[in-house]
Amino acid sequence: MNGNDEWNGDYNPLEDSEERRDLYGALDSFRAYRRAAHYNTTHVRRQSFYALPTAHWNLLASPPFNFLLTLEKVDDAIDQNAEIASAILAAGLGSFNLNTSDWKGTATREDLNKARSTIRQFFRDWSAEGAPERDACLQPLLADLAAEFSNIPDRTDIRVLIPGAGLGRLVFEICRAGYSTEGNEISWHQLLASSWLLNHTAPGTQMALYPWALGFANHVSRERQLQRVLIPDVNPGVALSEASEGAATHAFDRLAMTAADFTVHYQSEACRGAFDAVVTLFFIDTAPNLVRYIETIRHCLKPGGVWMNFGPLLWHFEPAAPAGKSEGLGESRDLGIAEPGRVELTDEEIFALIGKFGFEVEKSVTGVPTGYVQDPESMLLNTYRASHWVARKKPRVDSELGSGRGSTF
Repeated sequence: MNGNDEWNGDYNPLEDSEERRDLYGALDSFRAYRRAAHYNTTHVRRQSFYALPTAHWNLLASPPFNFLLTLEKVDDAIDQNAEIASAILAAGLGSFNLNTSDWKGTATREDLNKARSTIRQFFRDWSAEGAPERDACLQPLLADLAAEFSNIPDRTDIRVLIPGAGLGRLVFEICRAGYSTEGNEISWHQLLASSWLLNHTAPGTQMALYPWALGFANHVSRERQLQRVLIPDVNPGVALSEASEGAATHAFDRLAMTAADFTVHYQSEACRGAFDAVVTLFFIDTAPNLVRYIETIRHCLKPGGVWMNFGPLLWHFEPAAPAGKSEGLGESRDLGIAEPGRVELTDEEIFALIGKFGFEVEKSVTGVPTGYVQDPESMLLNTYRASHWVARKKPRVDSELGSGRGSTF
């Protein structure tokens, strides 16, 4: 995929002022990654270090502590990470043919934080060292798909949708397994980064990543803080070509990404009953209003289609203030996730809710332990107890679900 064809969607982001600002902010945050990381990570620490009593900083600058040397090594690690940021930026500028500089200086503090977390996330999704954490989530979902379609040898006509596709590893793995796969993502930080890795990494080349270098808390040693990994652990182009040998349809023709609001794009008539399966990984808790997600998933699934889910309930919008005043029923749905209102539900309540929308849960496991982008040897490890389930869409009349459209699908 090349140029704007790397993402499918309803709009050109450069033609919409808000989308253009989001895209520009993401691009600029990758440009500013190096400078911001050096300043916020090592510059301020040098200032604080030299503010110590002279005898104390002289002690800590000497062996075995060598704190100033540590800061130099962290600076080197930042420069290596910044090479990844620069590669993402170059690919993004090329994709949108941006030859002007009006995008420079547009990044907000939030954009810079997203660039930093996006680059660190490559550890989980695209390094060999991140495989244990990654596989704890991906393998159950891949097994669900394999079990559901075990009686179909050629799965190229089976359409699978992955909303909240992030850096694209699950999209890649499902495509490699033989399915026609479509990922969806709304974050330009994630879209730019995943596009670079999926479309612009040359065979036989890897880039160094220091995922923990920018943080100084809960390390057992400097060696762990300065852990170096290589990305990608597998080249997507090579792997998908190998998976296409003997197949009627090449994997490149079975993989697509949409850059759009999930609840807007996939509520279109063209998406009605279009997919055999929807796979959500660490996604449903990004919904301000989960009902909208459920409506959209039901809309785009075929009758008898399956929804496979894995993840916790962090509720990313909690405890934000209301986005605005709702005018009640009948308001436009074009706002997508920017629509006013939000609600956080429990795992039990979600099962009850999807039942109200004509889904039958066929498999459910709660309390599956998993982490998310963390050093396995850190002195602080947060463990999610994720919910993993499979639900099937039963044909029902929409009016029974309160949508008012009154059609059966």
